[in-house]
Amino acid sequence: MRVAGLDGRSISRDSEVGGPGASVGRNHSRERLARLGARALSDVELIALVLRTGSRSGGSGALARSLLERFGGLVDLAVAPTASLRGVPGVGPAKAASLLAALELAQRICREPLERGRPIRSPADVQRHFQPRLTGSKRESFHVLLLDGRHRLLAEEQVSVGTLTASLVHPREVFREAIRAAAAALLLVHNHPSGDPNPSGEDRAVTDRLVSAGELIGIRVVDHVIVSEGGYFSFSEAGLGSFAESAREQERPSVAAGRILDGHSSGSRTSLGKPVGN
Repeated sequence: MRVAGLDGRSISRDSEVGGPGASVGRNHSRERLARLGARALSDVELIALVLRTGSRSGGSGALARSLLERFGGLVDLAVAPTASLRGVPGVGPAKAASLLAALELAQRICREPLERGRPIRSPADVQRHFQPRLTGSKRESFHVLLLDGRHRLLAEEQVSVGTLTASLVHPREVFREAIRAAAAALLLVHNHPSGDPNPSGEDRAVTDRLVSAGELIGIRVVDHVIVSEGGYFSFSEAGLGSFAESAREQERPSVAAGRILDGHSSGSRTSLGKPVGN
């Protein structure tokens, strides 16, 4: 009997039950990985390669598919306790340990702090770092990126954990480290565990308060980016609240001789504003 393999190709049912063709699907995935790179493989294929073998009722591909269906996807699988994994038929101590080790390595990469001196040029740069790092978190966390005059990273600070409110995110806490680091600008980041990145009324109020405080102190807030499983929202891109006038200013032609935007045009929606010095 023939069934669909990991990539949809027809293979022998033996490869799903541990018969003579048990390694066909797995070997094909290895070949695709070597030829096309790991990104070309599906979640099922990658997990199957980690598991190496299947269960009595199916091969590694079937077991990988079963795990994803049982836990609802990679995000919940990555935080599943060992006991829950071992409760899946076919997953013993060795398979559970291999899977947890691989998933933990991936999470550690995501938790690596941004490199000092790295330029932050757009909200998409922020999303690429924080979305995989914060997706799956059950609580909101508020972070501040301290930037120099060319929007290069000086430091990253976590200010609070919990639902974003004016009491949790006070200007004093946000700007204390910015002043110590002699930052020229800062960028606000927090996550929405709900999966919807659109800002709440409290998000808008906190943002406006921090932008106003930055204007008084002389440290510009260049953006507030909200990340979630559903994407990201940028206050600067949307031109909301305190960023509305800033967006209009960026659309006007620059009259300062030699003024450049670090490679971005003055009307770019993805720019985080004008660098303010060295």
